[in-house]
Amino acid sequence: MAYLLGVVLFALAILVSVSLHEAGHMLTAKAFGMKVTRYFVGFGPTIWSFKRGETEYGLKGIPLGGFCKIVGMTPQDDDVEPGDEHRAMWRYPVWKRTIVMSAGSVTHFALALVATWIIAVSAGLPNPDFPTTDAEARQEPAVIALARCVVPENAVRECATSDPASPAATANLRDGDRITSFNGTPINNYGELLTALRATKPGDTAQIGYVRDGQPGTTSTVLAQTQRPPLDDPKGAVGPVAALGIGLQFSTPTRVQYGPVAALGGTARFTGDMAVGTYEAMKRIPQKVPALWTAISGGERDVDTPISVVGASRLGGEAVENNAWLVFFMLFVSLNFFIGVFNLLPLLPLDGGHIAIAWFERVRSWVFARFGRPDPGRVDYLKLMPITYVVILIGGVFTLLTVTADVVNPITLFSR
Repeated sequence: MAYLLGVVLFALAILVSVSLHEAGHMLTAKAFGMKVTRYFVGFGPTIWSFKRGETEYGLKGIPLGGFCKIVGMTPQDDDVEPGDEHRAMWRYPVWKRTIVMSAGSVTHFALALVATWIIAVSAGLPNPDFPTTDAEARQEPAVIALARCVVPENAVRECATSDPASPAATANLRDGDRITSFNGTPINNYGELLTALRATKPGDTAQIGYVRDGQPGTTSTVLAQTQRPPLDDPKGAVGPVAALGIGLQFSTPTRVQYGPVAALGGTARFTGDMAVGTYEAMKRIPQKVPALWTAISGGERDVDTPISVVGASRLGGEAVENNAWLVFFMLFVSLNFFIGVFNLLPLLPLDGGHIAIAWFERVRSWVFARFGRPDPGRVDYLKLMPITYVVILIGGVFTLLTVTADVVNPITLFSR
């Protein structure tokens, strides 16, 4: 029941975000005097509507988005009534059209920023000083966190009765102990501990020096066996290696909680990191298509593959089911930021495509004027329709792939 509630809540959050996106277009257009004839939440048959002034507002039967109708978006539109020619959107200065067309993405960014600030104050944001790579983690002091057992396979799962107990726990080591030597080799960081451990074999007896509460100690234990790739090749073939049954206990907190003022800086830094991450993720989208097909055809789902709103809603459901509300709201933040960026891509029919054409017209007119040539006028959108259809087709196929993968082989964050 909690899972279903989470799915519905996240889907509703997406719907509200998209509705506010369209409201951003509508409000800025009205502020400049453009004519907006309709604003609806959803698509399909009208369930309920009312008219106020020259705009009809309402709710439609398919809650998969929303739209607003601004009269005369392009010179080729035939929706301009006599007497309203001066209010056609395409006749307005390019800077006004840019504001109107970018208002949707700005709304998404605003939602992401406000939610991030609230998270920074209430729960904390990821610590920018926390190690994010294996190389950084291996420079951390060798302070250990005990595992309950050693899982023989290179996998993440719960302990089974047949799994050997953690050798570190058998040796009476504790969470927070700092390993200082391993078989006589001094240990200065976690990377050196891993290297020394790999130099042994499963079944060997290890002599371990440690510090607990400032007091040194020694112990010994028989090493277990697990499966891991080489330290210098994380994607290499796995093989049997000795295991101590420990993890790294980081010396820096994973999250930092801010005061209301300091949260502004934390929000700005987190947003900058998210912008870089979004850019890198968008660059990888084409190469992830084969991985999506593999997931659909029965292969393992790569957690780095794109997800649709269906997948995002399912993850939201998992978060609520596991009382992980922070995960829920971080998903909301990242999704809004991604939609805001994606919508500004200079491709029709996206808002970024309309903005790019408006500025192309402006620059072309300026260049022609500099050379004493007559203004070439507006871009003929009808000539761009084949390219627009190609973009829509590619987007439709990609959406179908992600939705199908999210239904038949979804990404999961928690064990269910």
